[in-house]
Amino acid sequence: MSEFPILSLVTFLPIAGALFILTIRDKEPHVVERNARYVALWTSGVNFLLSLYLWFNFDSSSAAFQFVVKSEWMPILGLSYHLGVDGISILFVLLTTLLTPICVLASWESISVRIKEYMISFLVLETLMVGMFCALDLMLFYIFFEGVLIPMFLIIGIWGGARRVYSAFKLFLFTLTGSVLMLLAMFTMYFDAGTSDISKLLTHSFPASLQTWLWLAFFASFAVKIPMWPVHTWLPDAHVEAPTAGSVILAGVLLKFGGYGMLRFSLPMFPLASIDFTPLVYTLSMVAIIYTSLVALVQSDMKKLIAYSSIAHMGFVTIGVFTPTTQGVEGAIYVMLSHGVVSSALFLIVGVIYDRNHSRKIADYGGLVHRMPVYAMIFMVFTLASIGLPGTGGFIGEFLVLIGVFQINTWVATLASLGIIFSAAYMLYLYRRVIFGELTNDKLKKTFDLTPREWSLFAPLLLLTIWMGIYPSTFLDFMHVSVDSLLKQVEQAQAVATNISFAAK
Repeated sequence: MSEFPILSLVTFLPIAGALFILTIRDKEPHVVERNARYVALWTSGVNFLLSLYLWFNFDSSSAAFQFVVKSEWMPILGLSYHLGVDGISILFVLLTTLLTPICVLASWESISVRIKEYMISFLVLETLMVGMFCALDLMLFYIFFEGVLIPMFLIIGIWGGARRVYSAFKLFLFTLTGSVLMLLAMFTMYFDAGTSDISKLLTHSFPASLQTWLWLAFFASFAVKIPMWPVHTWLPDAHVEAPTAGSVILAGVLLKFGGYGMLRFSLPMFPLASIDFTPLVYTLSMVAIIYTSLVALVQSDMKKLIAYSSIAHMGFVTIGVFTPTTQGVEGAIYVMLSHGVVSSALFLIVGVIYDRNHSRKIADYGGLVHRMPVYAMIFMVFTLASIGLPGTGGFIGEFLVLIGVFQINTWVATLASLGIIFSAAYMLYLYRRVIFGELTNDKLKKTFDLTPREWSLFAPLLLLTIWMGIYPSTFLDFMHVSVDSLLKQVEQAQAVATNISFAAK
């Protein structure tokens, strides 16, 4: 298996499943729909098992890219088909392959029109997401990075809510606008370094003046994807109008693109500019954490509340990435992983009661504990994980970020801590209004508890949330060597810049 292109298989197997679904034909429409569902589920499930092979055979003591696949793509332009994973990207590949079959299963009954096209969209989306985390060529990265917009645009625009077209176009225009600047920066990097190979660009020293403009161009794209304040307004609309599975994949994976991009490009390739712009990142992150938390407190729509909470949690990510300390960067990665699990579960929780009552309004609920005690228990676990209760994955990441940033700036650490207090306020507010109190709504009196299919959605996410909270070294050990290597690059660049400045004087 050492020479087998396992990474290519994990990346493109979903495309093969999508092509197979295209060939499904039958006189009975329900047979076609049933087969499309099962092909999508089996394809994504097998792909998750294949990604576990990467996990079990990954050498966590090495910072080098592993399972590398490389071949000529456009030799006249110096572009190559180049894939590989390190201790950072492999964790996001696993997160993507885990959430995709969960999304397929979550759509089993809620999606009833154009099922073939829906399943094809999700499988294509999985290929693009996995490819983005594995790409080691600039142009290949850009194709995957931007390609996800197409299936996500369709998922929201076709299977979304009443304002689905508006939300889909808003998502598309926001993200594409920022990415045009990133594309121009990639061309500049290619002409300056003479290569589009990311592994070589990581060791290339860009001039300090050029780093500033490159950093800003990449930041324009990554800030939208995270999203950071004030370019966050597309996210609540997209979440509210997206189908449940669309919200899961949007919060669980797509919001991680920006943070991952900062770790892969902004920090190691433009270290001097990263230092110069750290105050800007801290300021925007503080506004995001405090402002969006307060906005979440006044929401009447459950999905919108969780969407704003995601923006606040991503503020911890950007703070952690730009500390830069081992605890801060590892904490930022851990926050992204934990948020991917917890926020996905919260959107699934909203989807469960929306499927039964066709309402996301908080005021329409209350007293569900009397009819859905198991649901109430699971909701409580993920509510506490979102708050950051010790023993859950949410605590570890935010705690590490606060430790890291406290070494750099105590004021930033203090203000970031307010986000934890606010998260307790809006999440417990949501839980109390929906779960406790008297059961006064007659429609809710016929509501039934979780089905076996719904149980299967939450079981792996529950296990993973507790596992990440109790035994975090399972994940930290994977990323530790890669994070240390990244920070050494930043330190060396700083040292060289300091020596040049001293010599000039």
